[in-house]
Amino acid sequence: MGNLSPSQFGICSWSTHPKDPADLAGRLKELGLKKIQLHLTPIYENPQVWGNVQDDLNKLGVTIVSGMFGTKGENYSTLDTIRETGGFVPDANFEANFHIAQKVAVVSGKLKLTKVSCHAGFIPPDVNDPMFAKLVDRISKVAKLFKNDGITLLFETGQETADTLWTFLQHLDKAGAPNTGVNFDPANMILYAKGDPIESLKKLLPRVQQVHIKDAVKTQTPGTWGKEVAIGDGEVDWKAFIKVLSDAKFTGDLVIEREAGQDRVGDVKKAIERISALL
Repeated sequence: MGNLSPSQFGICSWSTHPKDPADLAGRLKELGLKKIQLHLTPIYENPQVWGNVQDDLNKLGVTIVSGMFGTKGENYSTLDTIRETGGFVPDANFEANFHIAQKVAVVSGKLKLTKVSCHAGFIPPDVNDPMFAKLVDRISKVAKLFKNDGITLLFETGQETADTLWTFLQHLDKAGAPNTGVNFDPANMILYAKGDPIESLKKLLPRVQQVHIKDAVKTQTPGTWGKEVAIGDGEVDWKAFIKVLSDAKFTGDLVIEREAGQDRVGDVKKAIERISALL
């Protein structure tokens, strides 16, 4: 379909729980993939194992297309706990989280990455909410850590509606942090019940630089999590999703993420097959 190609496929490094770069490379070889979004925290927390990951992967022809980091104290047990603990929202953790971002920015610069993603935290839909201005201030400071190295800070979708995220990005532009964009995850829109994935993608598309290929079904109990499922078994309309990207001549990476299930590698293979059929 259109200009999209299987060569844009990659995988999130954390999807298959690799114990070291060699293990990660083995999974990639099994899957036939050459691109990866890399969890960056282990590089500075466990440099003896992950310190040379770029060289290890490059030798095998694997490219690190982007990075990812999380924040201190994130608790995904329930929607309420992640609302309270996620991203750069908690006042008590901002100093520690800014320190994490500083370390990640150094690692990202050394790896010569162009994109790094994270969750901003639950952005209030009301621009007059004091937390909205506080998050603009905090995240603009974080984004500027990456700016000198030409790195764009991407926010993964789901914890707010597309309209709220779009408005937030505009405020970041005005705050001197235009090096921000979107890592669009259609499943998260369903898991968090924050809007239709297709319409949300259309709204955010001008700022979308990377896509997560992930699927989910919505909750039957409002206020609780939906359920992540294998690609094609959920409620994402993949044909429509791919068409939007294709019509826009999207050239970013299609990074497969699997965070549930007992056969992660098998599910990623299924994702490759099912999405390839649409390309």
